[in-house]
Amino acid sequence: MAVETQAGLGLEHAVALLATAVVAAPLFRRLGLGSVLGYLAAGLVIGPFGLGLFRDPENILHVAEFGVVMFLFLIGLEMRPAKLWSLRKEIFGLGAAQVLTCAALLSLLGIAAGLPWPAAAIGASGFVLSSTAVIMKMMDDSGETASDAGQRNVSILLFEDLMIVPLLALVAALGAAMGAVEENARPLWISIALAAAAIGVVFVAGRWLLNPLFALLARSGAREVMTAAALLVVLGAALFMQWGGLSMAMGAFLAGVLLSDSVFRHQLEADVEPFRGILLALFFISVGMSLNVAVVLAQWQWIAAGVLAFMVVKALGIFAVARLFGADSREAVQRAALFAQGGEFAFVLYAAALTDGVMDARIAATMTAIVILSMVLTPLAVIVLNRSMPPRAVSRDGVEDANDLHGRVLFIGFGRFAQVVSQALLARGVDVSLIETDVEMIQAAANFGFKVYYGDGARLDVLQASGAGEAEAILVCVDKPDAADRIVALVKAGFPNAKLFVRAFDRGHSMRLVQAGVDYQIRELFESSLTFGAAVLRELGFNDIEIEETIEEVRDRDAARFELQLAGGIEAGRALIRGNMTTPQPTPFTTPRRESKPLNEEAADVIAEKSD
Repeated sequence: MAVETQAGLGLEHAVALLATAVVAAPLFRRLGLGSVLGYLAAGLVIGPFGLGLFRDPENILHVAEFGVVMFLFLIGLEMRPAKLWSLRKEIFGLGAAQVLTCAALLSLLGIAAGLPWPAAAIGASGFVLSSTAVIMKMMDDSGETASDAGQRNVSILLFEDLMIVPLLALVAALGAAMGAVEENARPLWISIALAAAAIGVVFVAGRWLLNPLFALLARSGAREVMTAAALLVVLGAALFMQWGGLSMAMGAFLAGVLLSDSVFRHQLEADVEPFRGILLALFFISVGMSLNVAVVLAQWQWIAAGVLAFMVVKALGIFAVARLFGADSREAVQRAALFAQGGEFAFVLYAAALTDGVMDARIAATMTAIVILSMVLTPLAVIVLNRSMPPRAVSRDGVEDANDLHGRVLFIGFGRFAQVVSQALLARGVDVSLIETDVEMIQAAANFGFKVYYGDGARLDVLQASGAGEAEAILVCVDKPDAADRIVALVKAGFPNAKLFVRAFDRGHSMRLVQAGVDYQIRELFESSLTFGAAVLRELGFNDIEIEETIEEVRDRDAARFELQLAGGIEAGRALIRGNMTTPQPTPFTTPRRESKPLNEEAADVIAEKSD
């Protein structure tokens, strides 16, 4: 029995949607398929063509579209006006070239498939507008949004959002030419004027009204009012843009950009983020529900061929434009895979084309199914591509391999830790040899006067070429515990005469290093943490003698605990840790007063008791 009734969406629907999201996203992420694909699959399962729990996904889609709106608002908060201005060439150059090239190619493909040229042009234009929600979510999950390639992708998406206005005007013009539009339809110049007015209102409000408004609300001290105001800004900007015939997402993005320099930016981000996440999940679920399985089954040959042909042709166009604008092959292929799909704006465009008589119902349903299937396939295509592509090759220009080095001290790994350590040795004129596997780190170090060689310290031949056999001391300063353990084992076996100093990651790693017989090990954050604590005590008014005694006591207790752990395991020595939980203390009437001992004697007693 379907959960949905004529009355609309109720509590049962909310529970079903949330349960689906909670199950699908972790499951698909654990399988390595990504949360987007999980939400799409979940929508298909519970939708009208699956279990039938929902009969009208349009109701959910209209609400869930606000997830895309809020997503663009948060992106706008990170995109300061100066930064947006710096991307103008990418937005209006790269973005325009990609949209126009792909629209032309796909229009020719539609005409070749036998579609009337107006339907082919609108069908192609809708498919060109990639899904902002899918692409931004995938880039956000992979951490690529802030990269240079990610910023170029954002620029293209912004231009595609802008294109919805002229494309809707084109639909109206084609409908008028075909005699299928009402006589009192809005003239094009009025549409442009309204769009410009909407942008102007949002700009004026964001520039001169929002900061004073939030300052006033902040003084009230009501957190819920600030949250309501944040939602009002996002939805109000989206509404103004919609009234002007523009994209709601574009309005939210513009509002975010205008507030990116505000002192309330972080507060706004924190208030909007929870709504963005859940509504975006509902958007993907509703898209999955919208897939008309009956149409797909009835015309599966045409739809399968259409999905394949449209995605391949669009990907080829994107790749060609990317290379033309200077992208390397890897970035061009990744962009082609990411953008080779239709998007949510296609639904709006096809609905308008159907209303204005530019498309018939069969073509509109077929194109809608092609777009939805392309959105479903895109996460899969990107996953397959990422797993099949070789690791990014890093240029080793100016980087020399370790060979015939003769330093008195050999550094293995030359990150921030090793760079600080090297200063003491270099100050006393000690001859050092430096090897590292991170090419970018080697190149960066050269800018500060360091000659670092490329070499993997976990290889015996590299250690020999690096002078490990002659070095008095070998310093293992890599930041990965497993790699450090392998290097230690290799050095102990092959170069036993060298003193071995190792950077430890945590207590467990320190214990393994001591058991491996290294000459010296230190947890990378231990001494800096003690120095930090000493600085805090000094600011709180304690004198230098008190601070020195306290820090020495902490160091002694830590050393005593470490000895206990070496004998009894990582759980030993808990009594030596100070906590902030209140524990019962014995009263002086029932327990004789215990004479205090110096800490080192106290720790020695504990160790002796543990040994006994």
